[in-house]
Amino acid sequence: SHTLADAAKAKPTPDTSPPSVWTEQLTSEEVGLLINEGFTTVLIPTGGIEENGPYLATGKHNVVLEETCPVIAARLGNAQCAPIVKFVPEGTIDPPSGAMKYPGTICLREETYEALLLDIGASLAQSGFTDLIYIGDSGGNQRGMANAADALNARWDQPTTRGKTRAHFIREYYDPGWEATEDYTRKILGVSEGASDGFHDDIWVTAMMMVQDPELVRYSQREANGTASINGVSITPAAKTIELGRAMIAFRAKLAAEAIEAAIDMQQLDP
Repeated sequence: SHTLADAAKAKPTPDTSPPSVWTEQLTSEEVGLLINEGFTTVLIPTGGIEENGPYLATGKHNVVLEETCPVIAARLGNAQCAPIVKFVPEGTIDPPSGAMKYPGTICLREETYEALLLDIGASLAQSGFTDLIYIGDSGGNQRGMANAADALNARWDQPTTRGKTRAHFIREYYDPGWEATEDYTRKILGVSEGASDGFHDDIWVTAMMMVQDPELVRYSQREANGTASINGVSITPAAKTIELGRAMIAFRAKLAAEAIEAAIDMQQLDP
């Protein structure tokens, strides 16, 4: 069996480094050139806008994906990142349930979400991507991604298209991705939570968000008023928590990249 390192060596690399791994930050020509050079895998990340307690910005899941997706793409060696799908199911709108009971949450109906994922996937396939990778940072995202991937594969499972383009729902990014990261943080990094503060928040998501910007978790405010901890774990000094977050991101990216490679390899063995 080959390793990720072996796979990366076998993958083509562009003559010059692209200015970004995100397709929305590239020109259409740059995206096309990368596809022609073998960057034919595209990550389709789904996040959310929801209530996350008194400290964390509502875009929590999107922030985590902004940090993890480029690292996953780098590990794969032949991947680009599509724009994050920032709006996902969060409960019911009227009457409100789940996160919709709180200000700032934006919710899509399940059918709206799946239709959006279908059209995004079909668009990226039209661009020339051959492996579409759906990953989601929140539990409510998973069913819609699975349904969208199944629907696209059924659409493409025709004699003229079979084996050329496939959609892959990678549940492992979320499950066991989150729990495995928590175990890794406790057992390897030596950081364990105590009693819950009762917020939709924890040290794992807080640390990963701080990699991008400590103020997304209101670090300065919390440091000033003595609330710079979550579930019994101090988030000071910031540099130490950011280092913790980077280690978590690297772990999640490795887990996800291995699951993606396995899904693509399985498809190649059984088209």
